[in-house]
Amino acid sequence: MEILEKEVPLRIDESGAVRVGDTRVLFELVIRSYLRGHTPEEIVRQYTTLTLADTYGAIAYFLAHRDQVEEYLQEREEGAREMRETLEDAGVAVNVSLSQAGENSS
Repeated sequence: MEILEKEVPLRIDESGAVRVGDTRVLFELVIRSYLRGHTPEEIVRQYTTLTLADTYGAIAYFLAHRDQVEEYLQEREEGAREMRETLEDAGVAVNVSLSQAGENSS
């Protein structure tokens, strides 16, 4: 048997967000769902454009690089908080945080 290396199924889009596989699904949504106790199979049912292999790959990357990913998640949450404050200052009501995104879609 030959062991082949596979690329990590993550990519950075034009806005700087990390996406999973060839989808528009945000890496942080997959990881936050995993951290809430969802299995990869449940995550794929929640985000139907994901493949099971890419979902496992994203979770494996998180587990292997936990400190780096947690820092990224914190930066994304801070960015979301700043955007929420900007929108609220402009009179736009915002009720969902990035960490809560996806909870209502299951």
